[in-house]
Amino acid sequence: MTFSQFKDLVKVDDDVTDDKYGHYPDKRPVESLLLYGLILLDKPAGPTSHEVVAWVKRILEIDKAGHSGTLDPGATGLLPIGLGEATKALSVLLLGPKEYYALARLHAHAPAERVRRIMKEFTGEIYQRPPQRSSVKRATRVRTIYEFDYMEDYDRLILMRILCQAGTYIRKMIYDVGEVLSPGATMVELRRTRVSNLSEKDGLVRLHDLADAYQRYKETGDDGKLRRFVLPIETCLEGIRAVTVRDTAVNALCHGAPLAVPGVIAVPKDLQVGELVGVYTLKGEIIGLAGAAMTRQQIEENSKGVAFVMKRLIMKPDTYPKAWKSKGAQDASYTADVPSKVDLNKLEQEDEL
Repeated sequence: MTFSQFKDLVKVDDDVTDDKYGHYPDKRPVESLLLYGLILLDKPAGPTSHEVVAWVKRILEIDKAGHSGTLDPGATGLLPIGLGEATKALSVLLLGPKEYYALARLHAHAPAERVRRIMKEFTGEIYQRPPQRSSVKRATRVRTIYEFDYMEDYDRLILMRILCQAGTYIRKMIYDVGEVLSPGATMVELRRTRVSNLSEKDGLVRLHDLADAYQRYKETGDDGKLRRFVLPIETCLEGIRAVTVRDTAVNALCHGAPLAVPGVIAVPKDLQVGELVGVYTLKGEIIGLAGAAMTRQQIEENSKGVAFVMKRLIMKPDTYPKAWKSKGAQDASYTADVPSKVDLNKLEQEDEL
C-alpha cells in the first residue's frame, strides 16, 4: 500500500528498518489495526454521532474510538471514526474541505435562475454565526464555500451540492439563502460525501456489515472482510506531507523528544519552517504530527540541531526499542517555540455540529 504523502520526498541520509519492530501499515495484525485503524462509516439517520461511536466500540470490543466532524442525528453519510490511538490523527481531516448534498424546501416558489444567482453570492468567503444548538461560541466567523451547485429541483424542493471549509453549518447556510430569497428555506435532508481526502467513493461501511465482519473474525479467524472495513490510520493523513526517520529515533519521539537532524532520513523538497508534517517510520507508520523548525536546505547543511518539534503523538511509546544514550534525548518537556501555520486544537474547537 502506498500513500500520496510520501511522494516527492528527498533523502538526506540512508538507513534500513528492522522488521522485528513495528508493522507496515497494510500488514498490521488485527490487534494492532484496531489500535491504529480508521473506519469510513456510513452514518444512518436517527442516532447521534456520539451514539454511533459508542456502538462501534461495543461491536469491536475496544475501549477507545472517536469521530471527526459531528453529523446531526438526521444527517447521513461519511463519518470517519478513528480507533484507539488513531483518534489523535483525526484533527488533520479538518484541514481539508467537506462535501455535502442537501435537500432544501423553499417556503414559496421562486425562479430557478434567482436561486442560482443567490447561491453564487454565497460562494467564496461568507460570514456565519453558529446556531443556538451548537457546542461552540456563538460568535460570527468567516467560512469559505468553494463550490455551491444547484443540482435539480422538484416543485419547491431543491437538491444542492456544497463543497466547503470544515466548521460550516449547512442548515444555517440554507436558512440564510432562504432569508435572501425572502420566502425562506428549510433543510430537509443532508448527506456528507467527502471529508478532506476521504470520499464515499472509497467505500463506506454500514454498522451491521462491520458487526458481521468482526464476528466472522472472532469465530473463524478470517480477517479478510474486517480488513476491508478497517483501514490504516495513515489513510487519513494524505492531506499533509511526510517526513521519515530512522528506527533509532522512534522511541525518543514517542516520549516527546524533538526530532534532531541526525534522526531525519527524508523530507519534502520545498519544506517550509512552521509547516505541519506527519513523522513516519521507514515502514510508513505514523509516529505523530510535528512542526518544521528547519527547511530542507538547513537540514542538509547541519549535522545537529532540532529539525522538527512534535505537536501530537500518535504511536505508543516502546513500540520500538530505546536507542538514546543521553537523558536529554528523551526529554519530553521540550517546548521550543516553532511558528506553526496550523493550530490543531483550534481546528477541533471550531468543527461543526
